[in-house]
Amino acid sequence: MSGIGSYLRSLIANLPADSHFQFEIFGPEIDRYTYTSVRRDINYRSLHPFGGMALNQLWHQNHANRVIQLSQYDATLFPAASRVLPPSFKVPGVAVISDILSINLKNSSHWLGTHITKSLSKVNRIVATSQYIRKDLISLSLDPNKIEVVYHGIDHSLFYPRGDIDMENTDIKPFAVQRPYLIYASRISGAAKKHIELIRGFNEFKKKTGLPHRLVLAGSSDKESKTLRQEIAASPVACDILLTGFFPHTSLPLLYACAAGCVFPAINEGVGLPVIEAMASGIPVACTRSGALPEIAGSHAVYFDPDSASDTALAIEKILTDNAFREKVCVTGLEWTKRFSWKQTAEETVGILKKAVTE
Repeated sequence: MSGIGSYLRSLIANLPADSHFQFEIFGPEIDRYTYTSVRRDINYRSLHPFGGMALNQLWHQNHANRVIQLSQYDATLFPAASRVLPPSFKVPGVAVISDILSINLKNSSHWLGTHITKSLSKVNRIVATSQYIRKDLISLSLDPNKIEVVYHGIDHSLFYPRGDIDMENTDIKPFAVQRPYLIYASRISGAAKKHIELIRGFNEFKKKTGLPHRLVLAGSSDKESKTLRQEIAASPVACDILLTGFFPHTSLPLLYACAAGCVFPAINEGVGLPVIEAMASGIPVACTRSGALPEIAGSHAVYFDPDSASDTALAIEKILTDNAFREKVCVTGLEWTKRFSWKQTAEETVGILKKAVTE
């Protein structure tokens, strides 16, 4: 249930039930229920245990083409193409890129970076999950004519305003979060997520306004969390900062809907899904003017410089205290998010698969 796993579940759940198409999922046996539970009419083919990223990459290098040919697929979708991809394509292939690849390549081994870019130059079609990612791929000298933008969707049956919530505490097992609070839902995975800078901006906001709002940081962590915990411990308002660790995606809708606002300081975001999930939940958003966020949020958010504590504090203050602005962006943001749906994402993706087959 990583970002790519969540994307794939949502895509599978919304694939068109069309007699002209037959879909099959392939992967390790351990993942069978994760994906078949959302669409039992789609066959799951267990191929091998994969066994981690290195073995996964090796399998795609040496075995993927043979398995795909023997399976008699007409086309194959590779949802994690920035990490694993065959070196060539015996059957039409469509690669999904949801990361800013130029940054990934700087942080990866020379071999992997060279392999991925060469493979993408040979794939039939590329799905970029934002215009920002499309431009990034073009900057890597990939053919712009085969790159199409398909935005991620959101599940509007989960993310929607809950105007009837009137309680002091939000009881979301295993947490009881005291309101009012701000939410930042993102994995703690590196400096680009700007968690440290957000803490400093939140400190300044609390010092300036004295408002009772808390800050909830919801997301799994890695080695970066040690530095973040030290920053929180040193904060003069540490008691108002909650670091949840891993937070189940199914519980996020209520966490968003009960929040007073969403602050999203991350840079280099290629998708920005939490921003539109927050908007769809009917809460105001402050985010950075970086990566894909301006095209995802449009004119329905407050933009700020995450490296400036004062600018961050001002943005937080605006979405919490400017009632006229709050009312406006909550209404316009909610309307804006209607353009993002998994049904549309699935239909557009299938259309690109069809193009790959017929070209």
